[in-house]
Amino acid sequence: MTIKDFSIEYDSNNSQNIFTNGDTINGRIIVEVSKETSIQSLTFIGKGSARVRWHEHHGGQRRHHQYYWSDEKYYEIKQHILKAGSEFIAQGRHVFPFSFNVPNRKMPSSFKASTGRIVHKLKAELKQSMKLTKTAKAHFTFVSKADMDIPGLMEPQHDCTDKKLAVFGSGTIAMDVYTKKMGYRPGEDLKIKVEIHNHSSRDLKPKFELYEKQSFFAQGRRRLHTQEIVKEKLESVNAHSKETMEKVIRIPRNVHSSILNSSIIKLEYRLKIYLDVKYATDPEIKLPIVILPDFEAPAGKHPAGPAAYGLEEFGNANQQSWSKAQPPPSDFPPPYGAYTAYPTPSDKYGI
Repeated sequence: MTIKDFSIEYDSNNSQNIFTNGDTINGRIIVEVSKETSIQSLTFIGKGSARVRWHEHHGGQRRHHQYYWSDEKYYEIKQHILKAGSEFIAQGRHVFPFSFNVPNRKMPSSFKASTGRIVHKLKAELKQSMKLTKTAKAHFTFVSKADMDIPGLMEPQHDCTDKKLAVFGSGTIAMDVYTKKMGYRPGEDLKIKVEIHNHSSRDLKPKFELYEKQSFFAQGRRRLHTQEIVKEKLESVNAHSKETMEKVIRIPRNVHSSILNSSIIKLEYRLKIYLDVKYATDPEIKLPIVILPDFEAPAGKHPAGPAAYGLEEFGNANQQSWSKAQPPPSDFPPPYGAYTAYPTPSDKYGI
């Protein structure tokens, strides 16, 4: 084999090996040949893109599979290291440096799930006459800067609901919920105030739930996955009483930041407060919660690393140089093949 090694590597710019909008990534393309070799071209590519894939079962006895997929590209920047033509490189190991500026615009952070992924990567293509193009690639973890322009992000939230009991009880129930804001960073406290007017003959059990919504869109369809993150409860509210309660929920450090700027993948969070009423539909309130990226963490606090973005397999955070001598697995799951199903969301989540 004439080409013994073809790989791409890049330098970390911080202990977490995370890059954000406008950062510069410096690296090298390695080409090692066993003898003098003709090269037509060598190209560097920086690319950010998303893809979703899933399939569904339809029909009764004559069941069939329906496949859905969609793609979205955020940027693709090329640099010609060796321009098209015919150039000979001598036997041995050759290092071709590159410098790549991550686009300084709004785009989603790296993300990985069984149904879809958002990938930011560095790629090298080597072309030779009459031979298949060789490729080498390395993924990097991109965490977008916080979008502080989201309407209502740092403003107080309030919602209310009421319900009349007609079966296994009588009277009315009313609930008001308040939070100080909508946007939080991982590790931050979410403070909740709840006012409950229990003008019924039933005792009530207030419960809290912070959950994640992953939505994937393709060909006019949506695939929805939900996952509970935090679930807690308060003391019961007795019949014919009024209570004002406060609760603090700590946003876990390892949650992924919200993704609201992709048309095919959305990652959202909801705070659900509901009253557990036996033999009746539970009154509930749901407030949107936006998890802001923790890349710009204050001194002494460490931002969430690649593991929080599902990308821990792309390298070791202690390395200063990240290399992919062997081609990594495909960036995205194939459109066909096994599908790992998520639990079907129950009616209590609502859409």
